[in-house]
Amino acid sequence: MSDLTRGLAVAAAATAAPHLYMRVRTWGAIHGAGCPGIDTADAALVLGARVWEDGRPSRFLRERVEVGAALFHSGLVPTLILSGAGNNREGLDETAAMRTTALDLGVPESALVLDPDGYDTRTSALNALELGYSSVIVCSQEFHLPRAVWLCERAGLDAQGVHPAIALKPHTAIGYGRELAASWKAALIEAGVLDDADLAPEDAATASE
Repeated sequence: MSDLTRGLAVAAAATAAPHLYMRVRTWGAIHGAGCPGIDTADAALVLGARVWEDGRPSRFLRERVEVGAALFHSGLVPTLILSGAGNNREGLDETAAMRTTALDLGVPESALVLDPDGYDTRTSALNALELGYSSVIVCSQEFHLPRAVWLCERAGLDAQGVHPAIALKPHTAIGYGRELAASWKAALIEAGVLDDADLAPEDAATASE
């Protein structure tokens, strides 16, 4: 193996290390929608994503709400925490779009808790804990869940993750790529090396199509 090849291999391993660590730590806690082995929880923590200018949820966001609604209708959770940016970078309300979608999917208003201060995954986890929940099922795309479940566990929550079917589309590949950087950021914040207050909101949680 040449020095260049060896160097590239080391760089690739270092880049992926936090994400791989989070995957190993959350192995067995992440499930596809409808799969067996999902335990009941206090709430589904539905994470925000992009909203279009007309108020419609992006495909990724709608899928997250659909997963949460399915968990509710199957009796696995009594509550959906709709956690996202109430005023995102485009000035749009993610939680309003999530609420409308959940209601359209038959989830009653009484089962919805809106968290418009969920500007990133870590904050959504901490907010769920502050709201008094001890166990959650995180609803997001598969690429996002290792970090999201890990952050929930770090916050003190008993966490699982459920994702919709993995779509073989460009935005999905982008999501997996972004998670490498987002996982490093999360690890450094948890280690106290970075201050999340000084950083822009993450891109991975707002990925869309």
